Amino acid sequence: MDPAKGSSPTVTQRDQWMVESQVYDIYHLFATIPPNAQSVMLELLRDRHMEFLIKGLTHLGSAFCVLDANRPWLCYWILHSIALLGESVDDEMETNAIDFLNRCQDPNGGYGGGPGQMPHLATTYAAINALITLGGEKSLASINRDKLSNFLRRMKQPSGGFRMHDEGEIDVRACYTAISVASVLNILDDELIQNVGDYIVSCQTYEGGIAGEPGSEAHGGYTYCGLATMILINKVNRLDLPRLLEWVVFRQGKECGFQGRTNKLVDGCYSFWQGGVVALLQKLCFVINKQMASPDSQEESLDGTSYDESCRSGQTDSSNSYPVDFNNIGYRFIKECGAEEHLFHSIALQQYILLCSQEQEGGLRDKPGKRRDFYHTCYCLSGLSLCQYSWSKYPDSPPLPKAVLGPYSNLLEPTHPLFNVVIERYYEAHEFFSKL
Repeated sequence: MDPAKGSSPTVTQRDQWMVESQVYDIYHLFATIPPNAQSVMLELLRDRHMEFLIKGLTHLGSAFCVLDANRPWLCYWILHSIALLGESVDDEMETNAIDFLNRCQDPNGGYGGGPGQMPHLATTYAAINALITLGGEKSLASINRDKLSNFLRRMKQPSGGFRMHDEGEIDVRACYTAISVASVLNILDDELIQNVGDYIVSCQTYEGGIAGEPGSEAHGGYTYCGLATMILINKVNRLDLPRLLEWVVFRQGKECGFQGRTNKLVDGCYSFWQGGVVALLQKLCFVINKQMASPDSQEESLDGTSYDESCRSGQTDSSNSYPVDFNNIGYRFIKECGAEEHLFHSIALQQYILLCSQEQEGGLRDKPGKRRDFYHTCYCLSGLSLCQYSWSKYPDSPPLPKAVLGPYSNLLEPTHPLFNVVIERYYEAHEFFSKL
């Protein structure tokens, strides 16, 4: 409704106007100051971010007691942020982190939110990603893959979905965390994959995005989880990718950041959840074009050996004439060339992250007016990394200076868009687990 006509605005409208006003003030200030001052505003405050992150690994205040069941997540958010900054923790802190996560590992497989807590797929994903980020034989060898495989099978449902924990909810997030863990640990097989594609297809909405469960609203986090899962199980062609692309590109709003759902406020964390969807779609452009030219191609699935080549040659795995190496899909996907055209405004998103999400004292936040936290620090930096490498032919090749907003010293380490771990650490884990 138009406030100028005296109509009563909704709460959402008032919140939206307030955010737009706060962001406008920041952008207006930036546009009216001298170029040297602009450079200062666009600088990634690495040292302050590191100070904030290291402090979080050594001491957390009493307010964090509400996250008692999320301690592996805190480890992952902090350690991944440090890795994106190109830094690492000292030997003592690394040993303490490995030992703590090992105490979170359930005797029957999987990781709980803390020592003695029930195993949960979300904290299992966080713990595995944290251990991969730490890297090294001690960290990777601490994972009991056999017991973890049993846990994943116990969570698997006949519908193709997964439960988050014993008697827990079934949703797309559970599918992603289970499949991601299985893929990176080299234990993904036909049994775990069975019917997963059916479940995720049933969650794609009329808008094009993917909901958490059938009949719900499309959501950025679930869309990322659903799309990444379909790539990892070699069934991405079953999604309506043109409609998904249309949905996600319209989630980047006038503030330059992404919103998670239609008519919702911008949030820095969607720099990764929605930015990650776009990063994945940029590697699927030939598939998208094929679907647009021939909607019937949506019934096919890709040959996991080479996405680009399989699409161009028309090969599929539908005949089951040869096996698909599911555990190598994540590795091969990252090696494929991305699309030359850009599907979102990466420089604008970097501007939102650096000017609106970055705290001057260190750490990153949801939006102006919110407080910094480890979750938003992790996913804002992850989104920033994806933006910086979005122009690169390969995600682990150095980007051109024009792709990095602000000084080139802002450049972060590249993150794997399917797993959100630094690519170098992913390569190490892939080599380690492929030999077992």
